[in-house]
Amino acid sequence: MEYMDIETVKELDDIFKDVEELQKFRCLMMQYECAMLEVKTKLDVLNTELSVQNSRNPIESIKCRIKEPDSIMNKMKRLEVPFTVKNIEKNLNDIAGLRVICSFPDDIYTLVDYLVKQDDIRLIQKKDYIKNPKPNGYRSLHLILEVPIFLTKEKKMMRVEVQFRTIAMDFWASLEHKLKYKKDIENAEVISQDLYFCAELISQLDGRMQQIRRRLEEKKEI
Repeated sequence: MEYMDIETVKELDDIFKDVEELQKFRCLMMQYECAMLEVKTKLDVLNTELSVQNSRNPIESIKCRIKEPDSIMNKMKRLEVPFTVKNIEKNLNDIAGLRVICSFPDDIYTLVDYLVKQDDIRLIQKKDYIKNPKPNGYRSLHLILEVPIFLTKEKKMMRVEVQFRTIAMDFWASLEHKLKYKKDIENAEVISQDLYFCAELISQLDGRMQQIRRRLEEKKEI
């Protein structure tokens, strides 16, 4: 599967003057994509099994992405680390990323619990912004995982970032991201307060919808 368009290839040629380093970068991005697909497959399998157990799918959708070269370069600059392939692999954990959108908050914790218990996955980092939201109201659960990929000549451990959100959390985060980057905003502080208030309402909505689902499931068992 090709994942670099013509513009990206031209951009890489400008970034990497050394042909060997450019080839190493392309190989590394391929490896990250393989790791991303490994994690997605694991999530797809869990989603299928849990749908049979519970008569519903806990996952609404999964979005995958590989960080663009310019984003990688900018992050390396912020970290004040020289831009080399070796440093990219050593210092960045979010080159390969998945965003898992779930129906309810408890689905997130169920999936995370089953995922990190798999014997070929190593949990590097966990940040729970659902139980401990960011000051602006942002909610999500972030994992950094290390997973093996099996290449023609080696088995290699690669790091992948996975973000878990409910539909409501993802809706809020998407809009907040768009609004945050608008320029010349008047009353920015008031807007930030409104966004925080909306985040609280969305959290309450998630909780209420989860309660309704549980009541419906209890009635089915009677």
